[in-house]
Amino acid sequence: MSNSFSFLPFTENDYQSHLSPREGEARIGEKLCKDTEHSGLRYVILGIEESFGPMANSGGDGSQNAFKAFLTRFLNMQANEHLDAGNTAILGRITTKATYQDQLSARELIVELDDLVSEILTPYFKRGVIPIVIGGGHNNAYPIIRAAFQASHQPLSIVNLDPHADTRALEGRHSGNPFSYAIEDGYIQNYIVLGLHKAYNNQYILDLLRTNNYFHTYFEDYLAEPSRFTTDIDAVIEKFTTSRALGIELDLDSIAFMPSSAFTPSGFSVNDARYYIRRMALMSNVKYLHLPEAAPQTEQDVKIVGKTLAYLVWDFLSVRNNPF
Repeated sequence: MSNSFSFLPFTENDYQSHLSPREGEARIGEKLCKDTEHSGLRYVILGIEESFGPMANSGGDGSQNAFKAFLTRFLNMQANEHLDAGNTAILGRITTKATYQDQLSARELIVELDDLVSEILTPYFKRGVIPIVIGGGHNNAYPIIRAAFQASHQPLSIVNLDPHADTRALEGRHSGNPFSYAIEDGYIQNYIVLGLHKAYNNQYILDLLRTNNYFHTYFEDYLAEPSRFTTDIDAVIEKFTTSRALGIELDLDSIAFMPSSAFTPSGFSVNDARYYIRRMALMSNVKYLHLPEAAPQTEQDVKIVGKTLAYLVWDFLSVRNNPF
C-alpha cells in the first residue's frame, strides 16, 4: 500500500452524511448496492482527491475537491424508472495528507499514486466490473489503463474529449503525459482525441499523434462546422465498435467556463459533453469511464462541478442500463 495516499472505503455513515431524504421520494444514494463484492455488481465509483498531477504539469489546484462535490449531487438524484442503481456501488475515495512542494517531488508522488490506483481497480477489471473514476488530475488515466491491461493482457483503445492530447514527453509523471506513458508501455492500441485546441498542443504532441496515425480532431473545426462533432463521434463508433476494450475519457477542461485545472472560456457546452458520454456509453466494449480535472474552489464552483459530474455519471449509467 501507499505511504502518502490512503484508500477510504465508502461507509453507511458516508451515505447518510450526503443524503437529503424527502418523504415520498427515493434517492439514488438509497438504492445503490452497498456490497462491493456482490455478484450482480456491474459498476463501481472511485473518487480520487488529489491535485499533484495538474500542479506537476504547471496547472492549477482544486481537483482534490471534485469527488466530494459530485457525491452530494449524485446521491440525491431521483431514483426512478430511468435508472436502476442497484448494480452500482461506491468503492470509496483515495485521499492524502501530503502537500505540494515542487514539481519534482509531486511527480514522484504520482508514481506512488499510480500503484495504488492500479491495485484498487485491477480486481474489478478482472471481474468484468466497470470502474467510474472521478476527480483528481488526468495523470490518473495511466494507472486506470494499466489496471485494465493487467486484468486482460489486451491493449485498449482510448477515446478522449480534451483540449489537450496529454501526450507530452516522458519527463516524469504528471497530468500532461498519462497517454504517452501508456503508449510507451504498450497498454494502448488506439488513441482517439476529439476537440483539441490548436493553440495549446505543442509540436511534440502533434508529431506523436500524426506519427502513430491516431485519430484526432480540432475544436476550431467545430466552430466552423458544428455538425462535424456529431459526424466525428459517429466515425469513432464505427471505427472502434469492434475493439476488444474501450476506455472513455472526458477531461472537464474541455467544457467552457467549467471550474477546472486548465480553465477555458472556449470549449464544449455541458450538453455537448453529455451527448458525447451518452453516445460512447452505447459501445458494448466499454471498460471504464474517467472524469478528471474538475477543480472547484468556491461554493458556486462546487454547485457547477457537482451537478455536471452527476449528470455525466447518470447519463453513462442510464444509457448502459437502458440502451434502447
